[in-house]
Amino acid sequence: MNIGEVAAASGITTKMLRYYETIGLIDAAPRTEAGYRVYSHDDIHTLRFIKRARALGFSLDEARELVALWRDKSRASADVKRFALKQIADLEAKIAELQAMSRTLQHLASTCHGDERPDCPILADLADPAAGLGPGEKRPARRGESVRDRYRRQVRPGYHR
Repeated sequence: MNIGEVAAASGITTKMLRYYETIGLIDAAPRTEAGYRVYSHDDIHTLRFIKRARALGFSLDEARELVALWRDKSRASADVKRFALKQIADLEAKIAELQAMSRTLQHLASTCHGDERPDCPILADLADPAAGLGPGEKRPARRGESVRDRYRRQVRPGYHR
């Protein structure tokens, strides 16, 4: 099969297929005398495997290791399970970060009037150097101060609630 047929059958673009060959994720396909790549059904199966691993969030290096485990018939299933459990932990951490981002944005949106006034607590928060602190770190704010009040204090020096 040629590169276009394999790309269509595996769901991977020809560009990605060439890239996978370049980085050694898949073996380089043998070529015809005219220089065209020739692929097998096993190549399609491997590409589908890689595509599925990538869809589950595994990096290219992790996909490479999974392919090696898949091909190694003497592997221990514990090795594969360890990969899966690590990926689950990584995904759950990423989900927690996204949920925290969503909560922050929901809070900021709820403090914004959303009218023709120029005061914007969302922009104030984005401009606040302390707002970029890591998860779980508290932002410096005055006791009882809302995001809107903090914005007003930053924009209008001397503003007091």
